[in-house]
Amino acid sequence: MNVSAHSNPQTSSTNNSRALYRTIWRWHFYAGIFCIPFVILLSITGAIYLFKPYYESWQESQYHSLPVSGERVPANEQIQAALNAIPNGKFLSYRLPQAENEAVLISVQGEQNWQVFVNPYTAEVVGQQQSQWQLMNVVKTIHGELLIGDVGSILVELAACWAIVLIVSGLYLWWPRNSKGLAGVMYPRLREGSRTFWRDIHAVTGIWISALALFLLVTGLPWAMVWGAALKEVRSIDFSVQQDWSQSRAQEHQHWRAQAVESFDLTPEVLRTADALQLAPPVDLSVASVHHVNGHAHHHTWKASSQSQNRPLRADVWIKTDGSIEKKSNFSEKKLVDKAIGIGVAAHEGYLFGWFNLVLGVLTCTGLILMCVSGFILWRKRKPDSVLGAPPAMPARVGFAVVAITLALAIFLPLLAMSLVVLLLVEFLILRRIDRVSQWLGLGSA
Repeated sequence: MNVSAHSNPQTSSTNNSRALYRTIWRWHFYAGIFCIPFVILLSITGAIYLFKPYYESWQESQYHSLPVSGERVPANEQIQAALNAIPNGKFLSYRLPQAENEAVLISVQGEQNWQVFVNPYTAEVVGQQQSQWQLMNVVKTIHGELLIGDVGSILVELAACWAIVLIVSGLYLWWPRNSKGLAGVMYPRLREGSRTFWRDIHAVTGIWISALALFLLVTGLPWAMVWGAALKEVRSIDFSVQQDWSQSRAQEHQHWRAQAVESFDLTPEVLRTADALQLAPPVDLSVASVHHVNGHAHHHTWKASSQSQNRPLRADVWIKTDGSIEKKSNFSEKKLVDKAIGIGVAAHEGYLFGWFNLVLGVLTCTGLILMCVSGFILWRKRKPDSVLGAPPAMPARVGFAVVAITLALAIFLPLLAMSLVVLLLVEFLILRRIDRVSQWLGLGSA
């Protein structure tokens, strides 16, 4: 008596497992097609931005060896010299020099924001540059907005969301099922043909950097437009202190515009107090409050802010014009959410634990690029001429774990959920109904 394969529970379970594997492989494939260009661009710009403090130190080195002669001119004269160099300039901030022979950096708002370098002994302007066109600011804008504003920010966030799907699905596909030994799992096989080589390069690189890559993606979300805005709304329920990161260049510009002032009185007492605080450099002084009486400005409170890239080292101190301290705020006083985000941002930018943090960042970016290149080569090697080359669709029973992970990702990443719904609707309502398109996309059953 012959028994049908469909009545065999073991065969049925095997077929369902294969179908589920192909379904996840299929989503992994589509996520990769969309993400690869973005991941390569974000990896390159991210790796460059890791070297920001080193590049800027080299760039400003010409202003770090000024001749020291006599007494410094008053800080107000230094600021006024910087304002005179920029048409309709308003004062933003005064960066404390870290050495006697270093120029003072004064940020000025005109039509654009400017950085003006002033010799503190002569009040001579020795250099100036537009902030937004500095190399690292351009790199940062490409990394966050692709130089196209809010649309670019949403595209980057969408790519980051799908990159998370890419990594999670890749881990499922990589998980060793019938493997003998660690070859092809933890290290690549180099002598078993081109296709095996590129498959192993793709999979093994992925397993080694997956945790670091996920960390970079998650810690980048507070800057994202949709996710970051949602976090800001939730955060505003309980937090009265302004967050020290922004979702877009427009928000940064609005922040600086609010900080710009026409009147200022940076007294020697304020400078001495700010120097004595020994905050982590660089340290900016900005006007925190101004009182006007009969059209004249009186009693400024100054804010000394550490702008250290290692955010747990940052602190803010409010100083009165007589040099007395009004209040202080440091990292240890922040809410738990802000602490977690600050630590994540510092690690994301490569400054939390010194040079090793930077090395990990560079290795992760390099690994992501290698995965993209190897994934593209694998696709080209297996792609038939007449179709896209996506793994054929197979009906599968989706297990509880897959449903739970999908729901968790959708709740945690609202932009991913919206894009997923749109994709499923487009596929089932349009793409599957056009025979040639359906065939090219591999939407028919295997």
